[in-house]
Amino acid sequence: MTAVQADPQIDRPTVADGAALWRMAKDSKVLDLNSSYSYLLWCRDFAATSAVARDEHGEPMGFITGYVRPDSPRTLLVWQVAVDEAHRGRGLAAALLDGLVARTADELGVTTVETTITPGNTASERLFTSFAERHGARLEREVLFDAGLFPDGPHDAEVLYRIGPLPH
Repeated sequence: MTAVQADPQIDRPTVADGAALWRMAKDSKVLDLNSSYSYLLWCRDFAATSAVARDEHGEPMGFITGYVRPDSPRTLLVWQVAVDEAHRGRGLAAALLDGLVARTADELGVTTVETTITPGNTASERLFTSFAERHGARLEREVLFDAGLFPDGPHDAEVLYRIGPLPH
């Protein structure tokens, strides 16, 4: 993996980014695609716990959506991570994750990151494993949702990755 060439602009998504986020999720062919409406809502209601990377023209190149768990306000749950195909392989997902976690730690007191990953999604497994290693944080894994819980056809289990506590 080569490093991101220039520091990407990483900031909060806006409602105007919703369509681009939906397209990136759709084009990933890996993520569970939510409705376009849900990406618009996410950019409005969860912008503080999400991030978008922009190119030199301000266009989204990648995103992370997340939220703070209501019953665990120091835990950021990362919902989706996507990078536009033209920008993959340059460390953009790691830069997005580092930037989002640093911002939510500063602003919201986040000390733990959680995400779920389906077995065999090696890109996500590597992203979150290397994040834990970079930050010297413990990584625990356990099945959160067994495959049999999904009512809409075959779906792999979702494995919970819990990273933390993060150093200050």
